[in-house]
This record gives sequence, C-alpha cells and structure tokens, in this order.
Amino acid sequence: MVHKRLILDSMIPEKLLYDPEEGYGFVFPDGTVRNEEKRDSLPGEYSVPPVPSFNVDVPDGNYKVCIKASMTGDKRDLAIRTGPGHLNRRIVQAEREECFAVHVCDGKLKIAFIGNQPFSGSLEITSAPEVPILFLAGDSTVTDQSSSQLPFCGWGQMLPFYLPEDVAVSNHAMSGRSSKSFIEEGRLERIWNRIRENDFLFIQFGHNDEKDNEGGTRPLSTYQDYLRIYIEGARKRGAFPVLISPMHRRLFDEQGNIINTHGDYLAAMEELSLKEKVPYIDLAGKSKTLYEKLGEEGTKKLFMWADPGDYAKYPEGIQDNTHFQESGALEIAKLVAEGMKEHKLEPFSAITGY
Repeated sequence: MVHKRLILDSMIPEKLLYDPEEGYGFVFPDGTVRNEEKRDSLPGEYSVPPVPSFNVDVPDGNYKVCIKASMTGDKRDLAIRTGPGHLNRRIVQAEREECFAVHVCDGKLKIAFIGNQPFSGSLEITSAPEVPILFLAGDSTVTDQSSSQLPFCGWGQMLPFYLPEDVAVSNHAMSGRSSKSFIEEGRLERIWNRIRENDFLFIQFGHNDEKDNEGGTRPLSTYQDYLRIYIEGARKRGAFPVLISPMHRRLFDEQGNIINTHGDYLAAMEELSLKEKVPYIDLAGKSKTLYEKLGEEGTKKLFMWADPGDYAKYPEGIQDNTHFQESGALEIAKLVAEGMKEHKLEPFSAITGY
C-alpha cells in the first residue's frame, strides 16, 4: 500500500514547510543540541552546513522508500539520509531511482537530501511490514552518534548504504556499553519487545567489556555468558543472531603491524560462535588488514583525528584512535557488509557496492 507519493524540489523547501495537518514538509535546523540516547537528530543536521529535513508523519513500522531524482551540472552527488544520520544511498547520475527500507519508531519518517547540485524528483513511501529488521546491539563504534557530535560516526549509521532495498536497520547500540551493561540497563529488553521472527540481531561488544569497572566482563567466562543471552534470546523469538568481533584500535608497532588491545576477547567470541553455531564476522581481522594496508598515517583519515579549527566542537583539535569519522565508519560498515555476504545469509547475498 502506497502511504505517500510526493513531488519534491530541493531548491525551494521554504514552499513546502512541515504542516501538522498535512503531515509532511521540510523542517529547518534550529541549532538544538541533540542527544544520542533520544535519537532525536534530524538527518539534514549531518551536513556541514546543515540542510532542511523532510518529515512525513507515518505509523511506526517498516517502509519502502523510492526516490526519483534528476540533477543538472557536472558535479552531481546527492546523499540520501534518514533518521539519526543513516546513509541510505548516494546518487551521482543525472537521472536515477533508488529504493531502500526504513524502520520508523517515533511516528515520523525523516529524510534529508544532501548534495552540491539542485535536483527535482519524486518521493514514494510504501508500507512494508514484511521487510526484515536488522537490529544492532553494540557500543560507541556502532551507535547512531548524534549530529551534535559531528564528525563522530558509528558504522551502524553507514551500514544501510550497503544493504539491499528489502532490509531495514534499527540501531540500538549505545556509547560506553558492554555486553553486560547493555542488558542490565534494559536495552536488550527493548529489542526483545520489537524483534520478530526472521529478523536479525547483530552483536558487537568488547571495547567496554575489557574495562575494569562494573560493566566489565571476563573473556572466557562472563563475556561468553552474556553473549549467549543475546544468542538464545534471538533464537527463542525466531530471529537470527550474528556475532561481530570488535574492530582494532589504531595502534601500530614499530614494524607497522596492528597491536591487539582486545586480548582474549577475540578468541572468546570466535570460540562461542563455533560452540553455538552462530555466524561470526571477524571484524577484528578485517580491520587489521585494512589498517595495515593504509598504514599509520593513512588510517588517520578513518579515525577521529582533526586539526584545531576543523570542527567547532573541537577547537583544539582531537586525536582519537578508537572512534571513527564518517569516512572510517563507511569503511568499517563495508567490512561488515562483506562479512554478511560471505556467510551467504539471505537477503544479504544481494549486497553490492564494495
């Protein structure tokens, strides 16, 4: 069932402002400080400078979104984002139709069209309850970072770019969480309240499990015990769990090789995946290969490295060897997509673009 079919012109969003009675329209950024916990960022706020976001009132659920865009000029590049900064598609052709799935949980489907050229086109939103949802459980490297934290970016925000049009993403990852604290704070319960038969649960923990605090776990005992709760809970509900090892930090030895800061946690997750017969994406191994190929200097462009003045939030610059900016999150998401296709999980065998 087609929920909404609209004609858009990005050049004059002022003529199509959001109207509660109509239930759709453009919303302009107003400088509101956004919150990761609330997932209240608008997709247009993930642009510098920010752009208006197109909001459509819809019941919670899954939707197929199809966008036809026509652009003029030589430097065509239209990024389509939804929700809290999810990158769904990029259009570089003069004329193109792109479709993708979106999961809505706050009554509004939010879309931003971010590009360097004016465009015109149409937007069609269709209810798609049959579309499977890919739930993400993880930490700050996975989460939907708020627009107020730019250029921080979790790979969960970039993953939709690589997915086929019949898979929606619901990212429940949260900064600072371990496999233990994610459960204790009731975050896994929120997933259980939404997950359905034939949905997916992708699980990446480790960075915060390693810490010596209340959220910490032991690799060959409590870490595996908590991960098993995710696996068994998903299977009980007819969903499919997938384990993803934590990517490496940007730490090189003198020979240019990545140093493993995760200790026994990597082996513990792989061991559990074999025992439980769960698909395992070796993101640690894949990230090691990527980092060593780029080298110590080349990897700076992936991580949160910025010079003074590059970003207003970091006037003195920043050097962070754990977290990613958008280019890095996009590369990590590509590695995850690669692993999904390697396991030949349906519908992920249709993944392209890497």
